[in-house]
Amino acid sequence: MPIFKISDFLPTNPAACSRRGWSEIDIVLVSGDAYVDHPAFGVAVIGRWLEAHGFRVAILAQPDYRKGSEGFKIFGRPRLFFGITAGNLDSIVANYSGNGKIRDDDPFSPAGDPYFPGAKGRTNRRRPDRATLLYANLARAAFPGVPLILGGLEASLRRFIHYDYRQEKLRTSILADAKADLLVYGMGERAILESARRLAVGQDLAGIAGTCEVLRPSQIQDREVNAKVMRLPGWTEMVADRGNFLYAELLIDQVARRSGPAREVLVQEQKSGWLWQNPAAESLIPAELDRVYELPYTRRPHPDAGQVPAWTMIKDSLTIVRGCSGNCSFCALTRHQGARVVSRSQASIVREAEKLARQADFSGIISDLGGPTANLYGTSCRRAEPCPQIDCLYPRPCSNLAIDERAFLKLLDRVERIGSVKKVLISSGLRLALLRRTPKLLRRLIARHLPGVMKIAPEHNDPELLRLMHKNDGLELEDFLLECRGQAIALGVAVEFSPYLIASHPGSTVAKMERLARSLVNCGLRARQFQDFTPTPGTISTAMYFSGLDRDTRRPLHVPFGSSERRRQRQELEKVSGRQQKPGKSGAKVRHKS
Repeated sequence: MPIFKISDFLPTNPAACSRRGWSEIDIVLVSGDAYVDHPAFGVAVIGRWLEAHGFRVAILAQPDYRKGSEGFKIFGRPRLFFGITAGNLDSIVANYSGNGKIRDDDPFSPAGDPYFPGAKGRTNRRRPDRATLLYANLARAAFPGVPLILGGLEASLRRFIHYDYRQEKLRTSILADAKADLLVYGMGERAILESARRLAVGQDLAGIAGTCEVLRPSQIQDREVNAKVMRLPGWTEMVADRGNFLYAELLIDQVARRSGPAREVLVQEQKSGWLWQNPAAESLIPAELDRVYELPYTRRPHPDAGQVPAWTMIKDSLTIVRGCSGNCSFCALTRHQGARVVSRSQASIVREAEKLARQADFSGIISDLGGPTANLYGTSCRRAEPCPQIDCLYPRPCSNLAIDERAFLKLLDRVERIGSVKKVLISSGLRLALLRRTPKLLRRLIARHLPGVMKIAPEHNDPELLRLMHKNDGLELEDFLLECRGQAIALGVAVEFSPYLIASHPGSTVAKMERLARSLVNCGLRARQFQDFTPTPGTISTAMYFSGLDRDTRRPLHVPFGSSERRRQRQELEKVSGRQQKPGKSGAKVRHKS
């Protein structure tokens, strides 16, 4: 294994800053994750991005909040701002299953141990509940007046009024709760860099694309004069009628999936003040995305972090695509990464693969060329003008969706030709509907690139439930399996499938889960991966869960609230899984999110 010097990482303590000759830090990034200097970890991406633009950045990873604000003073007063994130996971999702069980591991912490040394309890977790709020309060107490900028997945998905499944109630925007200066939503490279540049020259943070602000009523009135504004239902309306929460989420979703100049400012009244969401920052173009992934990461956990399980899982993988045009109801990828798919250039991916292959401990196997959905790589839109509603895969692949099968095949060829690469695997999820339209790619995957199984995500096979999920892959499952097995026989290889399934989604019943289980048996499948639906912030499914209403008709909908029914639905899948799954163990998955 190569030996990396401490100086190869971003500084994590005052001594490392001194070795660089720094007497002052520009930006302190606070994270609920252990510091892993790898492009699959958001704080590393933002830290390296700011560093590449000339800013002095330090990392405060998993600060010991039990000591109050003292731990936030170790670098001195930041010249520009504290950037605060709960890490790659929402802290409540990281700490609790969808059924409220406390998780006994955290793949983003040293050795997977979610606790600081000592007693194992809620107040001793390395990633505290609502980490963004706690970190913001402690940073403010340490250095009053230093700007606080929130970012990462937790802040992004809790930027509007949202449902908190741990507390089983609505909460106002995390920005309003934290009383921070700014919230960066989505993939934040453009917004955080603009924020840093403005603060460096003494300018304010108003109106930055890809950010949210909290304003007074008088400020809202002044700003609305020169902006295209959409007012969302606010706190009072939602308390009076839960249906207004679903309505607001649908409006947020519509705006998130628009491209071009048609995007509105979204405004939402909170308990105190108004949330003002500026239009989203433009997606990075491929050349910019290449640059992000080719920054000088060590691709290692910081020595102080030891072994971090999430890194072990993805250390030999490469992200090739960002964004998702699928827009499933239960998934927040569109809201966080954006609906526009951006693919890296093949040259950049090959350079990163070559760098990976030169590492002394490289096994010869690239574990994944992927992203949110691997076979979205190379897709684009044939429309000359911006799409008013990016929704490329539902109810079927859009006629304007251009699928470049040859690009993915050529990429596989180029990476396979790298001298020390013995095998290239595709371990990310794959969209069935797209694979059926790329038969050469499907054949190639079956022949050479599967890690023992093909990961597919039908989620369910009930047409009505799939409509609520805004996903129709499950309707093609039987035909897809027939095609794959025929290909495997022709190639003389064995192929197995790992279907990802969801129990207890709004609209689901025990009878529907029984039918799904029978269908899996008839298809020769096991329920290898499944979980109870978790009502996480920022999804239409969560809005249906809270409101009890159908996303399309706004009529009452059956929602499996009680633990008894949720357990019965899960048990139908356990019967055809070959194992008995413990409640709470089918939780958050490591994905390519920054």
